[in-house]
Amino acid sequence: MSTTRRTVLGAALAAPLLGQLTGTAAGAAPAGQDGPTGRAARAARAARLGSLSEGWVEVRWTPAAQAQLDRYQAVVEEIAPARMVHDERGAAVRLPVRTAQGDPSTADPAKAHGDGSLDGGVTLRTSEGTFRIVNVAGALTDGVASGRCEVGGADMGHRSVFRCGLEEGTLTAEPAPPGQPVRVRVSQVPLRATQEVLDTLTTSFGPHPVTVDTVLAYVTAEGLYTPPPPARE
Repeated sequence: MSTTRRTVLGAALAAPLLGQLTGTAAGAAPAGQDGPTGRAARAARAARLGSLSEGWVEVRWTPAAQAQLDRYQAVVEEIAPARMVHDERGAAVRLPVRTAQGDPSTADPAKAHGDGSLDGGVTLRTSEGTFRIVNVAGALTDGVASGRCEVGGADMGHRSVFRCGLEEGTLTAEPAPPGQPVRVRVSQVPLRATQEVLDTLTTSFGPHPVTVDTVLAYVTAEGLYTPPPPARE
């Protein structure tokens, strides 16, 4: 499998792991090109966002996604502390949240946004080799997930990977006093590939049945959300 094909397949598999409240900041400066202005802007942004702890992200791929894995004779295995989940609904992978910040927007889930990173990863075993996908990170902005990961030791990233059907999922929050930490959970959020990713897949692998309307995975995420401190007068 060529480096390009391997990287694209790795991206297609890793992208759903970006989750609802995880990832690296959208539009972040490339490594080595971040100056004081960029750091100050991110610090100001972080002060307006809450943080997520004790969290995890679970990705359950659909039969459509499994068909594409089967097409490339690919088998998914977890890298600790991630773990595989098998039940009557099929297979899923659950990864702990390493760091995350954002706004779950409990009043309007479609406006949820955030960034962070995940612990663990997955191994992709194919007839042409075995590839580790780790250091998964990404961002959620305007319902579109973007992100980065390491595939087989090579850093890679995509600006636009998946459209998250936030309004199609379910958001629940345990009762808590205003301004206090609250446990939140988003369930069954469908992920659909962006046209950008589909074009890359077509170029690398040829024709395929996946379209922008194909649901490739469902994401469930949970964590303890701590709101940002009140703004000073």
